[in-house]
Amino acid sequence: MAHSVGIKDVARAAGVSVGTVSNVINRPDTVATETRARVLSAIDRLGYVRSESARQLRAGRSRIMGLLVLDMGNPFFVDVARGAERAARDAGLGVMVCNSAESVGEEAEYLSLFAEQRVRGVLLTPADATGRNIASFRRHGIPFVLVDRVSEGTTECSVSVDDVAGGALAVRHLIDAGHRSIAYVSGPPGFTQVRDRRTGALNALAEAGLGPEALRELPTERLDVAAGRDAGARLLGLADRPTAVFCANDLLALGVLQAMYAAGVGVPDDLAIVGYDDIEFAAAAAVPLTSVRQPAVTMGALAAEMLLEETEETEAGVGVAPHEHRRVVLQPELVVRRSSLSAR
Repeated sequence: MAHSVGIKDVARAAGVSVGTVSNVINRPDTVATETRARVLSAIDRLGYVRSESARQLRAGRSRIMGLLVLDMGNPFFVDVARGAERAARDAGLGVMVCNSAESVGEEAEYLSLFAEQRVRGVLLTPADATGRNIASFRRHGIPFVLVDRVSEGTTECSVSVDDVAGGALAVRHLIDAGHRSIAYVSGPPGFTQVRDRRTGALNALAEAGLGPEALRELPTERLDVAAGRDAGARLLGLADRPTAVFCANDLLALGVLQAMYAAGVGVPDDLAIVGYDDIEFAAAAAVPLTSVRQPAVTMGALAAEMLLEETEETEAGVGVAPHEHRRVVLQPELVVRRSSLSAR
């Protein structure tokens, strides 16, 4: 097995002490020019690469930010990660991206991993609606920012979208198109986003003088295409089938669209569909999908910037004003495409 070149090897090859090599790496201005050149030549000749993890442990300051999302199979969270990575890179940091797969247990394991790795901070979209995982992680004293979620009872920073407004945008659009019976494919009821989007839908119905019975909810266990296909099959089995469907995210909407296509149900003429997130695939679907756009890249970038702001102020020490947690709520936007444009 190949020998890993260490700092002692460099010191031996350059004829200096280990401390001198360390100074060349970390404080080059303190080392004489000739000695510094000799050490750098040895580093280049031996191919030495310093252990970043060891350096971080000594300094107590990590250059890694953790990002834990609900589902990396969802392009929405890929965009969140892109925004966070961009902001972290600009600050000289890397991002460790992990996927809870909507599992409370996997979320707890990854949060423990972040604590073991002593990451700089964590960007988190929680899977645990009870808040127990967050409460346990808080004991480690590692800063975190909630992304696409404001957890009840939590005072930490957060970046989210006004999902009540987003749900209202979607259903108001369907009502304006003449629909009076609408299905809501809602996803797991424990997720705040799912509940808020339903609240917005009901608000829009009330504005139009329609009661909550005008919204037929079809819950699903997951927020993916397969769950959408299953919801579409249930929708097809309803005797008094609604004329429109609002889905809690675009993956569910794409699954419903697939189910309708397989059954020969026309979209939008027989059934109008509106999704949520406006992922890239929404515009590229067989029937381009109307969707409520969330600024996912912006959310990721803002969350990372808030985390960096908090960790920099924390590490600045005495004499610096304490970090003030804040909640940023962004506004959604309705993007209308062919899936909801039938004339009624």
